[in-house]
Amino acid sequence: MKDSFTKEDFENNLVNLHIHTTFSDGKADAEDIIRQAKEKGYKKIAICDHNTLDAHKKYSDDILMTGIEFDVWCGYVFMHLLAYGIDVNNEELQSFCAKTKKETELDIVRIFSSRDIKKLIKAIHNAGGIAVLAHPACCWAISLERFVKKLISYGLDGIEVYYPYQRHRGIIKFHKAETVEKIADKFNLIKTGGTDLHGKEL
Repeated sequence: MKDSFTKEDFENNLVNLHIHTTFSDGKADAEDIIRQAKEKGYKKIAICDHNTLDAHKKYSDDILMTGIEFDVWCGYVFMHLLAYGIDVNNEELQSFCAKTKKETELDIVRIFSSRDIKKLIKAIHNAGGIAVLAHPACCWAISLERFVKKLISYGLDGIEVYYPYQRHRGIIKFHKAETVEKIADKFNLIKTGGTDLHGKEL
């Protein structure tokens, strides 16, 4: 990821790398989100719709980083894997994308994902991107550190550290945010952040 962001960038709402739009299960129009980001003085945003790159195929802007959030299982843990800086036309990566709209918005459909975590991370890298574990405090892993080490062995590049854990993510938490940051530092992982926006306003 060529852009370099600080903890303050995320905490002061200058960067938001986790936004959903109507292309998946968000309420926001992608074009409107880009407009809002410019009006509010953001440095960078990333639309990361579930299992689809459709927003990026339609919109391109200097303020917008390419992104996507994949549903994937890693052993007994159902997790979300973010990919940033990818080539949206990469055929290998597109093969992991949703084939129907339901695969982008319905939890009951998405939880039956059959994506292979190792092959997915390889595809992300082959598409020129980085693989980042989303909202890790919500991962149901007995030991988050061991789980992250396993993902690193598969090629994980980063971890979502600066995340407010709102909505249901604030309730269904298995680990502390402080633990996540310590793990990121210990394994020298790229730190990202975002609000997991599903509403209409940035």
